[in-house]
Amino acid sequence: MEGDLPEQTVTLRSDLRSVIAALPLFQGLDADILTAIAAEVEWISLPGGSTLFEAGEPSDAMYVVLSGCLGVYLAPGTDRRRFVSRVVSGDTAGEMGLVSGRPRSGTVVALRDTEIARLSRDAFDRVFRRHPEAMLRIAQITVDRLESNQQRARGRAPGARTFAILPQSMDVDAAGFASELVKSLSRLGRAELVWSVRGADHTSHWFSAVEASNDFVVYVGDVALNKWSSLCVRQSDALMLLARADSPVGEWPMLAGQRGSNTAPQRAELVLLHDGPIAPGAAARWLESQPGVPHHHVTSPADIARIARLVTGQAVGVVFSGGGARGFAHIGIVKALREAGIPTDIVGGTSMGAIMGGGVALQWSIEEMTERFRRSFVDVNPLRDYTLPVFSLVTGRKVSTLLRREFGDVTIEDLPLPYFCVSSNLTTGHSDVHRRGTLWRWLRASVAIPGVLPPVMNNGEVLVDGGTMNNLPVDAMRELGRGPVIGCDVGGSRAFTGHAPEMDVPSPWDVVGWLRRNRTRPNIFRILWRAGMVNSAATSSAHREKTDLLLQPPLTQIDMLNWQQFDNAITLGYDYTIRTLAALPADATIWKLASARAN
Repeated sequence: MEGDLPEQTVTLRSDLRSVIAALPLFQGLDADILTAIAAEVEWISLPGGSTLFEAGEPSDAMYVVLSGCLGVYLAPGTDRRRFVSRVVSGDTAGEMGLVSGRPRSGTVVALRDTEIARLSRDAFDRVFRRHPEAMLRIAQITVDRLESNQQRARGRAPGARTFAILPQSMDVDAAGFASELVKSLSRLGRAELVWSVRGADHTSHWFSAVEASNDFVVYVGDVALNKWSSLCVRQSDALMLLARADSPVGEWPMLAGQRGSNTAPQRAELVLLHDGPIAPGAAARWLESQPGVPHHHVTSPADIARIARLVTGQAVGVVFSGGGARGFAHIGIVKALREAGIPTDIVGGTSMGAIMGGGVALQWSIEEMTERFRRSFVDVNPLRDYTLPVFSLVTGRKVSTLLRREFGDVTIEDLPLPYFCVSSNLTTGHSDVHRRGTLWRWLRASVAIPGVLPPVMNNGEVLVDGGTMNNLPVDAMRELGRGPVIGCDVGGSRAFTGHAPEMDVPSPWDVVGWLRRNRTRPNIFRILWRAGMVNSAATSSAHREKTDLLLQPPLTQIDMLNWQQFDNAITLGYDYTIRTLAALPADATIWKLASARAN
């Protein structure tokens, strides 16, 4: 950036009117209003970590952020503060209290070294109440803030813009990762890299200028706990915790004392660097020291490009529904998406969709997916190990064996792509979302059709097919807030039909008669399968509305237990997706992300 020289805040204070006029809040206002505001405001320098005001205090002023960043916290009925949002350069804080006359509803803290213009209650009344156009700006801010909160509630929160790269040790190639990350971010917008040599001597105004002139800024911190690393932490929206996957688990020195402090509300992302393929068990080791932190594996530049989309909220999440044999259509859908260049950055699924999604998360090719699933579902019927129907109609051993054969003992946290699957917890009456643990075991729970397959017991709780409660888990994907969601719904509204008029169990001779006349009657497998899914129909309907792109191939003619329709289902899924993508407008978000990925 041009002008990488230390600047003096006093030069900005000398022309306060110009500074205020440049802020989005005041742009376009008449000169006399700007002059009146400049005459009333008080300039405040707030060091990072300092509290501006506490919840419950009287609303005695409003504040405009000139540079830096504030954090807003709420603590409804608890002793722990909850981080809500950031107030960045040009935004305001405390204005609603002046309008309503109520005490402060939240606590505001300086996340970075921040310069603020303070307008007292008396000054607010003199300026804003006499100038309706200025008050209208306040109303617009309120509306924008409400819309932003609603967006966050729907899982569509904007992604991070500034990132701190924090190496765990000297063995970590932080510079190489940062350079590749900036290259990937540049495909999504304007990005800039800042390291200590460039930024250490600058004030908050310089950092605000850099961030204002870019869509994304990447700060590279030092391994040691020093002034620059602390500044990087304060300056960032997201912390990228870099570690070598094969190194002993350790802490990040520059984060010492940051946990629970006022200056670290950022989300953290654990990035594990591998020299080759993903080392089994590495993620579990590191996650023990960073519980609840999303993690990523890096084995190639393509992984860093995916991380860039994930952390900026521009990743594509694909959700696969259950549907028995109709689930093979997911293979055709995936093939069409890949050919179109649409990335799959996160995968989630239920029942058969969970199994298909597992193959996608392992980055299997279409050929490998086709070969493996044909071998396990077409060449061998997985539901033909009948047993005395005490717990289920089949033993489930064949399904378990096939899942373990195809997926091995890989854990979800060791998958190349972020992944989750869903089961239904009959003990709690809620869906369980599985994001860690042995993959094949949770897949077995996700396909445990009540009455057909035995349930999976987990810590005394009974888990069955995820389709029983949530057959299209778009909500679990939305909770991640990583970007647009593609929902692949193959369940269909009509599972099967029957043409036999009898309501009682027929005699053997009647069954023979039906077969001769080609009349159908649902068997116990179909009845149990459909009965287990029908209650989630309303949930699936609501979740379809939450997708950015909904794919529903026409699969009514495929019986949910007819494994021999394997190739037909794949073809129907592929052809339908090709037609649907061709009909999308050229400016659709999905196409924009596909274009960014290709550049």
